[in-house]
Amino acid sequence: MGSCNRSCQIWFNSWVCWLEYLILKVSLCSISFISSAFLFCRCGSLLSYSDFRLLACEFFKIVCQRKRPADVAVCEYDAAMSNIFQVLMNISQEFLTKSRMQPMAIDESEYEFGVCICETVVALGSSNMQCILVDGARTSHFLQQMLEYYQHYRIALHFQSLLFWLVALREPSKAKSVARVSGDTSPAGNLGSVGVSSTEKEKKGVSLFITDEIYSTLLDVSFKRMLKKSANSSSSLLELWNEELEGKSDFSNYRTKLLDLIRVIASQRPVIAAANIVQRINVVSGDANQTTKSPQDLDAMVGAQLGLETVVSAIFDGSGDYAKTDHEAKFQIHRTFEGLLQQLLSLKWTEPSLIVIHGHYLDSLGLYLRHYPDVVASVVNKLFELLTSLPITIQQQGPSNNSRQARLQICSSFIRISRAADKALLPHMKNIADTMAYLQGEGRLLRAEHDHLCEAFLIMASSSGIQQQQEVLAWLLEPLNKTWTQVEWQTAYLSDPSGLTDMFADTQFMWSIYHTVTFFEKALKRSGTKRSTTAPQAAITTTTATGYLHPMSSHLSWILPPLLRLLRCIHALWAEPFAQSLTGEIKAAKSMTISEQASLLGETSKPTKGQVAPADGLLDVQREGESKENNIRNWLRGVRDSGYNLIGLAATLGEAFFRCIDGSSVILALMENVQVMEFRHLRQLMHLAVVPLVKYCPAELWQIWTANLLQPIFVHCQQALDYSWSSLLREGRAKVPDSFGNLSGSELKVEVMEEKLLRDLTREVCSVLWVLALPGLNSGLPSLEQLGPVNRIDSSLKSLESFASSSLT
Repeated sequence: MGSCNRSCQIWFNSWVCWLEYLILKVSLCSISFISSAFLFCRCGSLLSYSDFRLLACEFFKIVCQRKRPADVAVCEYDAAMSNIFQVLMNISQEFLTKSRMQPMAIDESEYEFGVCICETVVALGSSNMQCILVDGARTSHFLQQMLEYYQHYRIALHFQSLLFWLVALREPSKAKSVARVSGDTSPAGNLGSVGVSSTEKEKKGVSLFITDEIYSTLLDVSFKRMLKKSANSSSSLLELWNEELEGKSDFSNYRTKLLDLIRVIASQRPVIAAANIVQRINVVSGDANQTTKSPQDLDAMVGAQLGLETVVSAIFDGSGDYAKTDHEAKFQIHRTFEGLLQQLLSLKWTEPSLIVIHGHYLDSLGLYLRHYPDVVASVVNKLFELLTSLPITIQQQGPSNNSRQARLQICSSFIRISRAADKALLPHMKNIADTMAYLQGEGRLLRAEHDHLCEAFLIMASSSGIQQQQEVLAWLLEPLNKTWTQVEWQTAYLSDPSGLTDMFADTQFMWSIYHTVTFFEKALKRSGTKRSTTAPQAAITTTTATGYLHPMSSHLSWILPPLLRLLRCIHALWAEPFAQSLTGEIKAAKSMTISEQASLLGETSKPTKGQVAPADGLLDVQREGESKENNIRNWLRGVRDSGYNLIGLAATLGEAFFRCIDGSSVILALMENVQVMEFRHLRQLMHLAVVPLVKYCPAELWQIWTANLLQPIFVHCQQALDYSWSSLLREGRAKVPDSFGNLSGSELKVEVMEEKLLRDLTREVCSVLWVLALPGLNSGLPSLEQLGPVNRIDSSLKSLESFASSSLT
């Protein structure tokens, strides 16, 4: 008996070695080797044996991944692939049939084999579809199997099929005779009998064989799989994405692929996509009169909203395809979305979580409103109705905080609709302004909400021309001008750094300053016309020559001086000896925020599109139950970053900025305490402010501005980076000046963050050097050929002074 077992083991090992040898050879061999019918027959027979099937399947997968070489006979190659196709289709059909009829009979080893088969079939279809398309029946059979994999309850099989459908549907079809927008319903099986040649089929691609039913099924499955497994998920036959198994970060990539597939289908079959997404919304919304929903229902509604946004974007994205859509298709699309909109307008949800979703459904239709502006007034009124249905709350915890966040989300919906609907909102600007003024007068609009609505107003004005923008800015900025330019608060809080510590005791005023700075930033970002950043000098010259004046230009002279004083006081909090005199609370507030630490460690999860970040207004009062230290920390970060960005945005205005303010005051505010800045602050300063200042400074002001700005920052960075890199190389740890707060027992995390900060700052210094070398800023610099041989460089460099007026470097 022992001799028999040893013989079996030797026999088994020899087969395994032979398969591994084949896998190695097929990766390296010529196509004549893999076209052996005998070889495929032997390997195909091994797919029926549990001990060998995975290795045999791996062999076929590598073969299928190869594309048809140009130097091989087409008939020989296609014949080999046809043999493989037949083998794979048979074994794949067996698995799918058993999976469908006896799902409980499939164990994990068979499931693993099924995944491998699916991967192999996907490789065949992705790399060698031309070998399948020559036969209509074969193609239909293949697509039906891929569709069944896509519908499979196991996530791994579904995911592999998703990769195939993305490749297949993205193939550009040259056949405009296929009525993509009207939803041609010709059955794929008939194509073999209508005289379509093989060459024509290969040219037109898979789209000829995909019926409306297939498109509809793909959409239905995609919408259902927008969710991931969570504590809210109920038991279901559908296996959802599990972060514990597949990973947290990978779900966003998976959902992006789902949305890409939805987008492709919607662009090819807009009528079908519109009908399917509306049907999905009706299913997940359930009873419209139900005022509360379970967490599972809420998750499904959020997934449907992402699907709606994707479908609407694909159909109405402004690429011109919708304008070319035939009249009948347009009518069906319009009727479908009009019906959905009427349902949304009639809803009476009152729960904050439902109101947020309600607002997102409405703003997802923004691009639809651009083409059908008649319903804009109803949408605007509904958004204000949702906003005022929620109580104004000051508390930051408990149910009241949910209402507060929901109100901000509704205001953010105004912003998103303003971006998407474009000029469709212009006729309603007065009504929106009057409503804003009324709510503010009644005390029913908080500062953060008002700023959001003002930002939406700026976006609306940006589509109506410069004059309209100037009028809107004058209306919005006049109240801020009166408070921002007052001498009293500047004298009390900005005369020296100690005044800033006094401001921290006045929470309401502290946050009003934050909102003022961030609104100035938004006003600069949302107004004016888009300028090219590829050739900054040319752009500045052009706008100056044509007499263009940015609508914010006239406001910079009163906005910037108090801002510079404010930033100078913030920087001084890190300077000695004043830093030692600070209270323990303020000292602790200078350390890094939790979100900054998470970002450095790569633990930050991106918010769902449309989600309001904390800096968008949830920090405008001290949080109850939270330390004042955290409020000061968040305020310092928000004002510093917005202040830097405001200066950078103002610099893009060119002459209007550089001529309206004394350069020495800007350089003093930014560079006075650069040597005590933490790396994270220094990087933000360079990224948001220094780079634009260098890039857009007029040539005649280079000596005054750029030279004085870069000299202190380059000297400090050279010393700081040299020290930190030397420490990293010699001691294995980058020593940086940044404060991480209380992280006892987390030495490894600190080391990771330190190295990340060092690398980020190093890259930012390189970015500044890159800007210095931009061709647009060095038009007069001679080439290396003009400078001559190396031994004459020294003498040539002496003449570079003559190029200084036209070459920043």
